[in-house]
Amino acid sequence: MLVADLMKLKNARVPTIRMSETVEMAATLLNRERIGAVVVKDACGSEGDTVVGIFSERDVVRAVAERGASALRVPVGELMSRNMISCAMDDTVDHVRALMDSHHVRHLPVLEEHQLVGVLSIRDVLAHDVRAAAAMTGAGRPGAAGVPLSA
Repeated sequence: MLVADLMKLKNARVPTIRMSETVEMAATLLNRERIGAVVVKDACGSEGDTVVGIFSERDVVRAVAERGASALRVPVGELMSRNMISCAMDDTVDHVRALMDSHHVRHLPVLEEHQLVGVLSIRDVLAHDVRAAAAMTGAGRPGAAGVPLSA
């Protein structure tokens, strides 16, 4: 299965934040959207909106642990991960899983021709794995584990 197939199952809207916004604003966005990471964008001259990093729940926790409550006023750009690992629409789910594992990340921006088209999370990959396992074992058929024979 390809990243493009997983992206069809997701909401097309991708929340982003500017690097000048505060950690407090980012934490509010993460909470409101019920997401674990947000892509950081910035306006870069003639290039328009450019993806410059990713900011996650881990970054919030690390900032507060190191700086206390004052971390909430720090710009996201100072704390975001700039070495952003990303994937493409034509990458396989196996490749995405390997990237997440080898780089110890749980969120991958999906870029197509250098444009942000979405974000895949480890939850998306795990949901795919569960669906694939269910299809392999025949789960969902009457009599399969947890599925009643009659209503």
